[in-house]
Amino acid sequence: MNAPLDTTESRLETASRVFEAMRNLVLESDDRRIEVTEALGMSFGRTKALRRLAAGPLRMSELTAKLLTDKPYTTLIVDDLERRGLVERSVHPDDRRCKIVTITAAGQAVAAQADAILARPPESMLALDPEELAALDRAMAKL
Repeated sequence: MNAPLDTTESRLETASRVFEAMRNLVLESDDRRIEVTEALGMSFGRTKALRRLAAGPLRMSELTAKLLTDKPYTTLIVDDLERRGLVERSVHPDDRRCKIVTITAAGQAVAAQADAILARPPESMLALDPEELAALDRAMAKL
């Protein structure tokens, strides 16, 4: 007779399977990045920058870190967003070597539109039975 499956190994396998399903749902089968790009007429990277700036002004170096990009690419993104009237750059009041990027009202509206698209639940989630959805809600609240 086979020995019982190690509980730790079983939990790891189950957690890995669940995480892969979640990743697939969000990043593969119901990836909204293309929809955001088409709706807003700009790359998802630019949208991501606006969504980070919606929380408040950032130094260029902070924005670079949040976007996981390099400084030249962040500059290109901010240049484009500035041309579109979605952000403004200013000199940091305490350190003239630093630039601060601030989202404009128009930029806030674009970021909100992106958030609305990204927050819309996938059809497969809406198709769950109410009990299944409630169980998923409870499980996700623990994470």
